[in-house]
Amino acid sequence: MSVSDQLSAIRRGTAEIVVESELRAKLERSQKSGAPLKVKLGLDPTAPDLHLGHTVVLQKLRDFQVLGHQAIIVIGDFTGMIGDPSGRSETRKPLTWEEIRINAETYRAQLGRILDMSRTRVEFNSTWLGPLTFENIIRETAHLTVAQMLQRDDFAARYAAGRPISLHEFLYPIAQAYDSVALEADVELGGTDQTFNLLVGRDLQRVHGQEPQVALTVPILEGLDGTQKMSKTLGNYVGITEPPGDMYGKLMSVPDSLMLRYLTLVTRLPEAEIRDIAQALSAGRLHPMEAKKRLAHMVTTQYHGEAQAQAAAAAFVRVFQERQHPEKIDEIRLATPLDGEPVWKIVVMTGLVQSNSDARRQIQQGAVELDGEKVSDPNRTVLASALTHRLRVGKRRFKRFVLEREGTQKRIT
Repeated sequence: MSVSDQLSAIRRGTAEIVVESELRAKLERSQKSGAPLKVKLGLDPTAPDLHLGHTVVLQKLRDFQVLGHQAIIVIGDFTGMIGDPSGRSETRKPLTWEEIRINAETYRAQLGRILDMSRTRVEFNSTWLGPLTFENIIRETAHLTVAQMLQRDDFAARYAAGRPISLHEFLYPIAQAYDSVALEADVELGGTDQTFNLLVGRDLQRVHGQEPQVALTVPILEGLDGTQKMSKTLGNYVGITEPPGDMYGKLMSVPDSLMLRYLTLVTRLPEAEIRDIAQALSAGRLHPMEAKKRLAHMVTTQYHGEAQAQAAAAAFVRVFQERQHPEKIDEIRLATPLDGEPVWKIVVMTGLVQSNSDARRQIQQGAVELDGEKVSDPNRTVLASALTHRLRVGKRRFKRFVLEREGTQKRIT
């Protein structure tokens, strides 16, 4: 690819490039010398599972890899003990070494769903951060001021509100920047919430006599609620290891207003085709449901394969459009010392929700069906018998159950 074509591919889904003229110069030098750029992405293993929000920046790293550059994943096993303060309103609880080790291993397996791991360099930053002496750390911290740290929006907001900022949190941007020095990175990737940290990397590289890295940021992906950042904590996420049916169904619930954004950020559908979809939607030639099916099918195929995506699509049509039950529903036998149990308790006993209050709330919101009939009274009684019942909670959770009196032996049919 020419440098201009490379830049065009790199710009897709990018929020900011600091500085684009420097990136062009690096690409030109790389093309002349045949030496690939070192493109760095740091990941702190703070949770065991990756979701589509994480894949936005991973897809960008994959873009560089396709262009022939060196992808470097830095697993922040050392910085994970600090916890990235970016976007935080309070101090993050540090992880233990054991938690970091377990999460890091799961990251390795999941990264292969997006990157070509045979051409991906994986480093652990404890390799160079661990041996630093206290003298080394003092010298590195001397290059930044408290005033600079308080320019960060999250630190400034916490300071103004009187919320604690632990001293070790100031070390996080320096540690991340030192990763770039240790690797002599040409480009560092991150979300827009990482801009400050990436720029500190540029500063620290200059101090160490290196050419500063280009800082490239990508947008933060909104979750299924359409407003907040995709997060497992908020429950608005799509995990890349989720079963294909769950992945497809969740993607079909993406708000119409975000559909084109998802196509741009989490797929590599050509931009010309995305523009055609946008025009067809605007002109009314394409129904949003059909466009969303394409999104769900593409993403599910990427992580589970074509056959699984087709099966998930067929199940979605059967369950949500034709209002039929799935072909396979887990069956469970429940025991009670009484003649029956209220529906809200049955919902909890089947494991479809985790708490009594959630069960009652789901029923009150009209999200619970028993044997195809919507339940409105949480205290409606299900009698103990040999009958097999079908329970549905929300759009994607199903169970078949038999409620038996304790001490009886009944067979599910």
